[in-house]
Amino acid sequence: MREVQFREAVREAMSEEMRRDERVFLMGEEVAEYNGAYKASKGMLEEFGARRVIDTPIAELGFSGIAVGAAMNGLRPIVEFMTWNFAILAADQIINHAAKMLQMSGGQYHVPIVFRGPNGTAGQLGATHSQSFESMYASIPGLKVVTPFTPYEAKGLLKSAIRDEDPVLIMESEQMYGDKGMIPEGEYLVPIGKANVRRTGDACTIVSFGKILKTVHAAADELEKEGIEVEIIDLVTIRPLDLDTIIESIRKTNRLVIVEESFPVASISSEVAYRVQRNAFDFLDAPIVRLCQSDTPFAFSPTLIDEALPQVKDIMEAVKSVAYVA
Repeated sequence: MREVQFREAVREAMSEEMRRDERVFLMGEEVAEYNGAYKASKGMLEEFGARRVIDTPIAELGFSGIAVGAAMNGLRPIVEFMTWNFAILAADQIINHAAKMLQMSGGQYHVPIVFRGPNGTAGQLGATHSQSFESMYASIPGLKVVTPFTPYEAKGLLKSAIRDEDPVLIMESEQMYGDKGMIPEGEYLVPIGKANVRRTGDACTIVSFGKILKTVHAAADELEKEGIEVEIIDLVTIRPLDLDTIIESIRKTNRLVIVEESFPVASISSEVAYRVQRNAFDFLDAPIVRLCQSDTPFAFSPTLIDEALPQVKDIMEAVKSVAYVA
C-alpha cells in the first residue's frame, strides 16, 4: 500500500486506462498545457500527446457533444468539467444524448463515456459555483452517478467507469483533491453500485455521501464520547442505489438519519427516505430525519455558509432525536 493524494489517484486511473486501451482519451478545459485546473492530469500531455489529452475552448456544450459522438463511434472519452456548475451548459448532451442514445437506437449505440469534475460547495465561490447536482442527474434513466470519498475510491471507481459501456458521471470536490489516502500497489477496481459501511454501530444509521462525510465522521466521534455508536453508510454510488446495504444496517439500528449537501426538495435523501419507508418500514422505531443544505441559493459569507450546511451539532442533535425514541 502507498499514500497518494486524491488528485494523484484520479491521474493514475486515467493514465493506466489510457495505457491499457488506446481508445481512451481525455478532454476538457486546461487539462493539457496547464496540467488540469486542479492538477489531476499533471504530466499526461507529455506522456500521451495532444491527440489524446485535448485542451478545449470554454464551450461545455460543444466539447461534450464531440465526446458523445466519439463514444458512439467506438472511442472512450473522459470529459473533465472545471466544475459541474459549468456543466449545466452541457446538460443537453448529457441528458438528451448520452443518457438516451442506447434506447433511442434500439441498442445499436452504446455511449461509453465518463463525465467528471468537482461538485458542490467549495468555500466562498458564491451561489452559481456552489451547487450539488447528484439528484438532478440521478433522476435521469441511462446515467450512472458516483461520488468517491477517498483516493482509493477515486481511482477504483474511475477505472470501472472508464470500462463501463454506459455514461458515468463522477462527482468529486475541489476541497478533496489534496486529501491523502492509501491505495494498493497493483491494479484494482471499485465496483459501481455498492455502498460502503465506513463505521459500525447500533444506535442509529447515518447515510451520506461525498465531502459532507467528513462532518458526519466528526459528529460520530463526538457522539461516541457520549456512548452513542452510530453506523455510517457511504452511498458511494448514487445511481444505481445500493438499498440492500442501507436496509441491512437499519435492521440493526432501527433508526435513520440522512445527511447531504444538496437542496432538500427532490434530493437524494428524499429518495432514500421513500425507499426505506417503502421497503423497511417495519424495522423503523423512529421517523427518518433528513439534513440538507438550506433551501436557498448558496451564500458568499462564511457565516452564512456554515449556517446553510449541516454542521456537527446538527448531526448530533438529529441522531439524539431518533436514538432516544422508544
